[in-house]
This record gives sequence, C-alpha cells and structure tokens, in this order.
Amino acid sequence: MTTRVGVFGLLGSGNLGNDGSLEAVLGFLRAEHPDATVSAFCGGPDVVRARYGIPATRLNWNSDEYRTASGVRSIATKAFGKLVDVVRTASWVRRQHVVIVPGMGVLEATLPLRPWGFPYALFLLSLLGRLFGTKVALVSVGADRISVPATRLLVRSAARFAAYRSYRDELSRSAMADMGVRTAGDGVYPDLAFALPTPAANEDPRAVGVGLMAYYGGNDDRARGEEIHRSYVDSMTEFVRHLVAHDRPVRLFIGDRADLAVVDEIVAAVDSPLITAEPPGDLDSLMRAMAGVGSVVATRYHNVLCALKAGKPTLAIGYAKKNDVLMTEMGLGEFCQEARAIDVPRLIAQFEDLERRGPELKATLAERNDEHKQQLKSQFNLLSATLFPPEFSTEVR
Repeated sequence: MTTRVGVFGLLGSGNLGNDGSLEAVLGFLRAEHPDATVSAFCGGPDVVRARYGIPATRLNWNSDEYRTASGVRSIATKAFGKLVDVVRTASWVRRQHVVIVPGMGVLEATLPLRPWGFPYALFLLSLLGRLFGTKVALVSVGADRISVPATRLLVRSAARFAAYRSYRDELSRSAMADMGVRTAGDGVYPDLAFALPTPAANEDPRAVGVGLMAYYGGNDDRARGEEIHRSYVDSMTEFVRHLVAHDRPVRLFIGDRADLAVVDEIVAAVDSPLITAEPPGDLDSLMRAMAGVGSVVATRYHNVLCALKAGKPTLAIGYAKKNDVLMTEMGLGEFCQEARAIDVPRLIAQFEDLERRGPELKATLAERNDEHKQQLKSQFNLLSATLFPPEFSTEVR
C-alpha cells in the first residue's frame, strides 16, 4: 500500500529555517513511513530535488511572483498567474493523500508580506484539500495576530480548512483563536528543527557567533523600512567592532540568502582578520558552524533556535514576539532586545552577563532540548495515527 505525501511551502528558496523544518519531516517520513512516496510543491524546486532527492514542482507559475509588480504587463502577468495556479495546485493536491506544511511562520505576517503572495497560496492549498478529500496538516507552524484584513481572512480560512493543526508555541495558538479559529483540539509542540540531529561540539570558547538579517521592520513598517534597516546594521556593526576590539574571533551567520548583503557590509566596515564570514547553505551546516563558537548573538528566529539547540548561551535580537517566547521557553528570556531599536551599551552588558553565566545556561539548555525532542516524538506518533491510518486507499484519484 503506497501513501502519497506532499510537502508544501517556501522550501528551497534560500531560507535555512524553512528547509530545516522540511528536513525534520522528511526524517520522520523516512523512518516511520518508508514506503510513502513524497513530492514537493515549493518555492525552490531545483534545490529541493537536488538536496533531498524528491520530485518537486514550483509553487507559482509566475517566476516573478514575489517581486513587486510595476507596469501593466507585469500586473497582468501576476493576475493571470493566479488563475493558472488554481489549476496547477488542484492537479498536484488531488494526487496526494496527505499534504504536510512543515513548520515555518506560515500563519503570521511579522515580516513584510502581501496577501496575494504566500497567504493566497496556502489558502488555495487548504481549500482544495478540503474539496478533494486530501488531508492538509499544518505541523508546528508559527502564527501571530494579523492586522491587514485581506491577509487575516486568507490565513484564517487556510487554518480552518486544514485537517490537522499544531503550533510551535502558545503565542501562535492564542493568535489563531483571537482571529476566529477554533483551537481547542490543536496541539502546541516545539519547532520542528528541534527534531534534527545535534552536531558534536568542537568549540573555540572565545569565538562569538553573530547571526545577521536583512531586517527592514515588520509588515506595518514599510514606510520606515530603510531607516529601520540602517539603524539595525549600524548597531550590529558597532557590536561586532566592540568584539573585535576585545580580541574576540567573530563568525558571521545568516538565516536567508537575502542576509548576505548585511554580512558583506559589516565585513567591509570592520575590516578585521578576526571576522569569518562563510555563510552555510543549510540548517545542518549552520548548526555545525555554531557548535564551533562559545556564544551566539542572533536575529533570525532559526539562527536563535539553532544556537539554543546547539547548547550555546544565546542573546536574541528579536523582530517578533516569537523570538522572545522561544528564549523564555529555553530559560534565557532575560537575554533579549528588539531589532527595531537596539541599545548597544545594554547589548554589551547583556553579552558580558551571558558569558559569566555560561555554565548555568548550558545546563538549562541541555534539559530543555531533551524535553523538546521528546515532545516532537509524541507529535510524530500522533501524525502517524491521524494522517496515515491503514485504511488509506491506493486508488489513483
């Protein structure tokens, strides 16, 4: 009996966290359901095919879907693409028994987001899953309250149509309840990346990992995006310069290929042989690189998560409540700042305190990581029972 399983999302598009969530789900499927045939409907099909060895189809017919349209022709192409995508998505969904949306912040708009981009694609997936009887599962996803009416409507509807929902924190479940989704039967489990293998540590205790981000504020900050970005980069440059002045080796990390420009700018501004900037290509490489430093200061959610999973005393420069929630869950809630308005002197003081308390914090992280791993095992068992019952038909639809 062959079960056809699809994975869906902005996978293979350059975001290491998204791809890490995919890796965790593929690990679960290969271990517990080795006979299942898996395919992807995703943002970067070439990367997914090459890296994970599964068939993959592009999420959008229009390859410029996530670029701002300018001019009548590009607007018309985008509109036509939306119609084409209904047919393409329907054709793919109806061939699956189950579609898993692996983690990611698919139910939030904490970064700039247009409603007719990914929110529309997710809505289409869930609606078509309901129509064709394909079980759509939102697994350990992130959510937040959304103020833009069109985006809120699409996200809420996508969640309602899903056959299975779980969230990566209580903040996400509460946000969906506030937006009108019945969440009483929905579970809260850790982020899927906590199910990935933890690399062995071979650390230089004096080395500091700094995770950078092409940060322009949130969805409501578009008018001030450049100003926010400039302030963020200047503050992180000042902090890196402080580390170098104290003879600390610095390793710069990213969480998305969009962050490379910030890395290049800081390397040029500080210009020191103590700085290493070799951004990894996947989440596993990122965790292995983080295993080599003594402590981490990072912005992107999955940079912070990888550092915590690797057992590193970590300071989060957060851009959304999810960063603060993650840090609090892992026992480091006092080591946070907001990316929108970094206080560099306070950041330096926090970092010094972080390092003083390193042994204590490492012990806490080891305990919390073990708990998260067990919780995700429980969720994978529940997914097997809920999504892969023995009565699945092999009939081709």
